[in-house]
Amino acid sequence: MISEGRDIVQNKLGKKLFDLRKKSRMTQEEVADKLGVTRQTVSNWELGSTKPDIDQIKGLSKLYKISLDELIDNDIKETLNEKVSNVEKLSGLIYKLLKVFIIIVIGWFILILLGIVFFSANRTSSISEIESRTELNCMVNDEMFFIIVRTRNDEILELDGSYGIIEYLNLESYTSVTQIINKVWEFVVENDGICE
Repeated sequence: MISEGRDIVQNKLGKKLFDLRKKSRMTQEEVADKLGVTRQTVSNWELGSTKPDIDQIKGLSKLYKISLDELIDNDIKETLNEKVSNVEKLSGLIYKLLKVFIIIVIGWFILILLGIVFFSANRTSSISEIESRTELNCMVNDEMFFIIVRTRNDEILELDGSYGIIEYLNLESYTSVTQIINKVWEFVVENDGICE
């Protein structure tokens, strides 16, 4: 089967050589003289029993004034079409891969943005939960006392003071720092005291 295929190719080349020689109005002897081979060699090429080597094919190409591709029936159009088709397939694949890559990059970008927004929201709520500390140092009737109030989100976490001032002023009954400070100031002012 393979040898049949070779025979067809050789016969095709042989027929082409025969047709080109006839078209050029040359005899086998004239072709043989110009290529430096015997008339029998040219006859064997045309019959397809042998084929010319690469140097002889180059000589035939020059002699008949046709390209090597035309001489050996190398169909450039088919080759170019095949290469163009392969390039189109490759560019289509690259385009699809590029789209997937862009989608992945956009997805990551969105995830990063969501992370930043989420982190910022948590940070804001953490910031709003910052504890604060208010401290008053006062003097009434030559006696020093202090009040310390620690809060988070306006909720009193700790109330501390000296000399029983918290109990005396009933400061534990108040629910905001402002109320406690106002009550202490009231007491200090009524007793001609001072606070820092």
